[in-house]
Amino acid sequence: MKVSVSPGHNINGTLILPLFEGSEAVPESLQEGLHTALKGQINRILSEGDFKAKSKTTMSIIGGEGGKAILVGLGKEDDVDIHAYRKAGAAVIANRKKVHGTDLTATFSATSIESMGSFAEGMLLRDYSYDHYKQQDEEDKEAELDVRITCDEGQEAELSDLITIHAGVASGVHLSRDLGNCPPNDMYPEAFADQAWEWAKQYDNVEVTIINYDQAVKAGMGGLVAVGMGSARKPCMVIFELNRKVTGRCPLLVGKGITFDTGGISLKPGANMDEMKYDMGGSATVFGTMEALASTGHEGKVVAITCMAENMPSSNAQRPGDVIKTLSGKTIEILNTDAEGRLVLSDGLWKAGEFDPEYIIDFATLTGACVVALGHEATGLWSNDDDFRTRIHEAGNAVGELAWPMPLLPAFEKEMTNSKIADTRNLGAGRYGGANTAAAFLKQFVPNRNYEKDGEQITWAHMDIAGTYWGAKTNSMVGNGATGIHVRTMYHLITNG
Repeated sequence: MKVSVSPGHNINGTLILPLFEGSEAVPESLQEGLHTALKGQINRILSEGDFKAKSKTTMSIIGGEGGKAILVGLGKEDDVDIHAYRKAGAAVIANRKKVHGTDLTATFSATSIESMGSFAEGMLLRDYSYDHYKQQDEEDKEAELDVRITCDEGQEAELSDLITIHAGVASGVHLSRDLGNCPPNDMYPEAFADQAWEWAKQYDNVEVTIINYDQAVKAGMGGLVAVGMGSARKPCMVIFELNRKVTGRCPLLVGKGITFDTGGISLKPGANMDEMKYDMGGSATVFGTMEALASTGHEGKVVAITCMAENMPSSNAQRPGDVIKTLSGKTIEILNTDAEGRLVLSDGLWKAGEFDPEYIIDFATLTGACVVALGHEATGLWSNDDDFRTRIHEAGNAVGELAWPMPLLPAFEKEMTNSKIADTRNLGAGRYGGANTAAAFLKQFVPNRNYEKDGEQITWAHMDIAGTYWGAKTNSMVGNGATGIHVRTMYHLITNG
């Protein structure tokens, strides 16, 4: 999608008209450039109550000498915020048909630059489909959407800059979705690493380092190695560095990247196992965030670590009952090989300490228990720092991506460190509080500052995106499949300090 900004209210192609609930006529400020016949048609529809402009609703007007239009509801004026504008923009794209054409003009009545930008953001985010594996006739292919946002004189430069940022961030969201939607026969650890390597070539300020299987074994990354050694497609760790030469501490993101999860020897049921291609959603979020930052010219230093593995059953796979030694030196008793994401993250979190980061945030489609607790509406959020957890929660609220604070209690940590034969265990003692015990497990592998034994633990947060990275039907920015959740949250957190 191409989005441009211009002052004045001339209409090219199909008119996009956002309206408040209860509108009975076209606002006077939007009548300039509107064909008399189309204006009359819209006014009749509104005055007769045929379109009530409730939030996210649309109505198409097609035919007649006045041209085409899509009416879109913003909801009640007193309740409308930037999130309502974003959802309205997404609703337009979701309901647009070929008959509307590819030239669209959106006009707004007395609203802020931020709101107009948010409307464009919704359109950009929703303009996504994953059809790389579908055959398509040439005559069925559409040209790229060309959207024109009209504004008042003097607003165009600021609005254009804002939309450029939204477009850059949307490119990161779409990359995350592409990675998650890619079938697992084509998206495996080495393929992810290769894509990261090629991606970095377009930016002078991005470095990508790949730690392959043999190097991981030699380094002592027992968690990563144990999960991936049962697959013919071996695990790896991919490290992204943006603006490496910038001095000082920086944000560091860690992603779980299980490109396909059979459960290993603790084999999953067959139903819906195809969805386990999404189990690398944490790494997809991290990669997408780096694209969002790089494409918008972020000048700060940011580091990201993705822990990539395919969890397969084989004669060489890890077994329940094994004890493995991780990069930290701590040992883990394996009670269930389907609790594998926390194993690869144990090495990623410990590796993060080498960069002396300002803070660490890990992302993982980690537990079904989190979906039981929060459904598909919110990401679970744990942290060893209450203020930091609040900052992430507020960053999510700012962009309409809910991250819900969850408890990190000493009792959960005790449960995960009471193995009789190892330092930790990879499964809780019972079925209750599984998302909390998983977070408590991860906390054991967050290093102290400079790895000092009695030092202060690095500020850390864990985000369980099992319920929000895919299958979130209420996420109006997404049609289906991977959602790209929290790329925008992280961009907001990092760029706004």
